[in-house]
Amino acid sequence: MKSLNELTFTEARRLLKSGDVSSVDVTKACLKQIASLNGALNVFLEVYEDEALEAADRSDARRLDGKTLGPLDGLPIALKDNILYQGRRCTSGSKILESYIAPCDATVTRKLKEGGAVILGKTNMDEFAMGSSTEYSAYGATKHPRDPERVPGGSSGGSAAAVASSMCLAALGSDTGGSIRQPAAFCGVVGLKPTYGRVSRSGLVAMASSLDQIGPLTKNVEDAATLLELLQGVDSADQTTAIEEDFTAIEREDLKGVKIGLPRQAWGNGISDGVREDTEQAIKDLESLGATITEIDLPFAEESLAVYYVLMPCEVSANLSRFDGMRYGLRMQNLPLFETYAASRAHGLGTEVKRRILLGTFALSRGYYDAYYVQAKKVQTLIKRAYESAFQEIDIIVTPTAPTTAFKIGEKTNDPLEMYLEDIFTVGANVAGLPAVSLPCGNHEGLPVGLQFIGNWFREDKLLSVAGAYEKFVAMRPRI
Repeated sequence: MKSLNELTFTEARRLLKSGDVSSVDVTKACLKQIASLNGALNVFLEVYEDEALEAADRSDARRLDGKTLGPLDGLPIALKDNILYQGRRCTSGSKILESYIAPCDATVTRKLKEGGAVILGKTNMDEFAMGSSTEYSAYGATKHPRDPERVPGGSSGGSAAAVASSMCLAALGSDTGGSIRQPAAFCGVVGLKPTYGRVSRSGLVAMASSLDQIGPLTKNVEDAATLLELLQGVDSADQTTAIEEDFTAIEREDLKGVKIGLPRQAWGNGISDGVREDTEQAIKDLESLGATITEIDLPFAEESLAVYYVLMPCEVSANLSRFDGMRYGLRMQNLPLFETYAASRAHGLGTEVKRRILLGTFALSRGYYDAYYVQAKKVQTLIKRAYESAFQEIDIIVTPTAPTTAFKIGEKTNDPLEMYLEDIFTVGANVAGLPAVSLPCGNHEGLPVGLQFIGNWFREDKLLSVAGAYEKFVAMRPRI
């Protein structure tokens, strides 16, 4: 029998409705798991124990009084530490924001509260979301729940590890180049990046504003859909949110009539044997469900990584210029103006953040702007057109989520280019603004392997229905 902290949303709601357990019971089970594992894994940076129990108690009172309940009423959830929670620290994994207290809630935080969710605390992350391993946090690396010598992925590694180790029922992360999907793949959970503009970014500490998107990490596809239904929508505080028809989850039992494309560019060299074996089996499973599998050509897919690593640092350079030691965050004292800027940033920002600021500043500088930034924007348009053309012929694109399983801590930190290649299969969806979801498709030597489904713009309904059908098929397969 599952422990209360291991429940999905559906299972927890059923028990809460029957009165067999209370929200306080479920919340205490999660808090107990955090207390047991957090010291070893460094998943949570802050735990709001008293607030969480009070919120759970209020949920139980609403249920007892017969009041209208929110879709997540009484369910414990965690937040990545770049999402604002009013009155609490928001460090974004950086020393420069160590003392920063959020003056308001992010839009997604407000929606969680309105939906009755119990917010447990903030999870660890790569500093300012720059990394693929959660080793670049100023507060120490997060460790993989199955093997503490390995990374959980990044930059939402804390959120992925929290869900995988059942410290919470679900968590929110942010995805700029794969930062929800890659750690979801490494940790064996579901990670969804919605279409750019589907979910408000207001109250998210910006890394690259044209690429960032908030999304859920959950124990199954159904829970990801539930969270997306709550979090979506136009927000006057974020002018990039799109006026589109709301997402509504649909279910399907098979994949008859679904056309799935396999990009030739995503199945070449660089994939580890274990990942290749499990993803190839997943393709056979999709065929068994009735899907039509077609190999497709996706022009400029191989350029996506290069485009991303020009555009993203340029936006990082602009966005992080606000952290100057003047208005908030770390400030070195008793120095003249420009020395205050330099010293505050030198002491407050980590190596990887400085590297990306320098790369972006260089690419935006006079004499290089046209050669790098403008050229990358042109290729970005070609990438979007390539996806648009592909989705005229197919419904869903499938690739591995990451080329390898979780690697060892310290294995790639000395080689930035090798670390950047972890994003090879995920950045395309960010560059084009498409929705994509990663879910487990196997295990290699005890470590999870992730399969990525990419959908057409604002077609999360079709995307998650296909992913959900595959998930159910795998769950029913006899275990050897």
